Amino acid sequence: MNSIEAVREALLRFRDERNWQQFHSLRNLIVSLNLEAGELLELTQWKSDAEIDALPADPASREALADECADVFLYLLLVADTAGIDLLDAAQRKLAKNAEKYPVEKCYGRSDKYHRL
Repeated sequence: MNSIEAVREALLRFRDERNWQQFHSLRNLIVSLNLEAGELLELTQWKSDAEIDALPADPASREALADECADVFLYLLLVADTAGIDLLDAAQRKLAKNAEKYPVEKCYGRSDKYHRL
């Protein structure tokens, strides 16, 4: 599977084969997305920046990182599907909005929020 649409279709098939859609209210999906994001964050708990930067080099840590990223991605796909959101379109529109809020000439090399530029 090399497209978001192919992954989405496989995910919905996986869900439907198990009759799990009944548990997938928008609220439950958003909660689950955040729980999975918390598990991703947990991989960094009590680690220095150097230890976190080294995670991808260790095969077991890389697999754990990949698994948690995948869980976040899959729940995000379910949230978007339930809400009728085209993620690629939404991402492109958000990038355009961010380009307006953070023009290169004002924010290059700065981490300030847009209203402080």
